Amino acid sequence: MNEKDKYWEHHRAHRPGLSIGLFFILLGLALLIATNDMFHLGGIREYFNWETAMIFIGAVLLVNLHFTGGVLLIAGGFWFFMNSHYGDLPELIRKIYWPAVVIVLGIGFIISSLFKRNRIRN
Repeated sequence: MNEKDKYWEHHRAHRPGLSIGLFFILLGLALLIATNDMFHLGGIREYFNWETAMIFIGAVLLVNLHFTGGVLLIAGGFWFFMNSHYGDLPELIRKIYWPAVVIVLGIGFIISSLFKRNRIRN
């Protein structure tokens, strides 16, 4: 196994303690927001639905450095959450939302490739 393969194997190693710790931090933040009704949605049941599950799983993926899946889940969850809780979205938001998500994904790919290239050189 060459140096490059060892590098990627080391960085892709699963760290369960880190993942579980970050999961609990995100869950605690979600509970804090829900119990204090920070978004003025009502009870806790309005906060925990399939849309917020998508956002939560996306945040966990982002924390675990799975950028594309995390951004797509957060964007989709946020889109459906806004539609179901706040009614029809304004025309401007409907026109620019998904193109903006695609742009963010593109920027993420560029940034991650720059970091990967710099790590390989070092």
